[in-house]
Amino acid sequence: MARRKKGRNLHGVLLLDKPQGMTSNDVLQKVRYLYNAKKAGHTGALDPLATGMLPICFGESTKFSQYLLDSDKRYRVIAQLGVRTDTSDADGTVVAEKSVNVTEVDIFAALEQFRGDIMQLPTMFSALKYQGRPLYEYARQGVTIEREARPITIYENRFISLHNNQLELEIHCSKGTYIRTIIDDLGELLGCGAHVIYLRRLQVSTYPYEKMVTLDFLRQHSDNQALLDELLLPIDSPALDYNCIILTNEQGNDLLLGRSIQLNESYNESPQLVRLYQQDKFIGMGEVRVDKLVPKRLIQTEK
Repeated sequence: MARRKKGRNLHGVLLLDKPQGMTSNDVLQKVRYLYNAKKAGHTGALDPLATGMLPICFGESTKFSQYLLDSDKRYRVIAQLGVRTDTSDADGTVVAEKSVNVTEVDIFAALEQFRGDIMQLPTMFSALKYQGRPLYEYARQGVTIEREARPITIYENRFISLHNNQLELEIHCSKGTYIRTIIDDLGELLGCGAHVIYLRRLQVSTYPYEKMVTLDFLRQHSDNQALLDELLLPIDSPALDYNCIILTNEQGNDLLLGRSIQLNESYNESPQLVRLYQQDKFIGMGEVRVDKLVPKRLIQTEK
């Protein structure tokens, strides 16, 4: 007989302010322990160097974490000009050093190349998989894998300051954007090289910055489970970017049994994901196909 997992059946999303120097998985395991949660997962890893917003999903909310992976992000980044590393950040090995003769005018002109819809070649030091292994494992063995450039969108790339050859930017971008790669490409365009020395994720989707809590805060209040539980955001919060449909009890019950239902009105011909509510209770995600609603990912209802 399989051993039953220990921990509480906890549901919701915690906005953790990830500390520097820890992997996202290390942080996840510590938070899971502090909450005594049976099931937990994070939504999009941050590099050990990076700090900031790391949504951690508990229980049923893990079913909807994919929607946060697909959401827009906002970052504050500081780049050291004049030095290029193999990982494009301060954790890597220096591969080139050049003198810096760059003005703010040069930077403003170069930043135009990193706004809007662009193609980006993912770094070898990324978690993208090739034959079941992340690229960074190949990179650490000195193996380079051929990658294809991918479309990304930079909604905003705002200059903040330039001081002592350190360039500070704020970047609002689409999913799949590698900030380290932007900095490396920018440094090459400027002719001096660059790498990331500071990276902070300010926002994921529409989650509020002020709702983040630190690991130290959780540790300090680990004996107050009620207080920690109050920090959790609702199960449906990862999917708030999607439209919603309010269902009757009968319709909701049919969907929870895996049945498709007929809608009273027709929607766009292209299938679209929607949030589903049985009266005022979130029950999961469905897909609208013209005038039919098909269940896609549903929460496990209590019996």
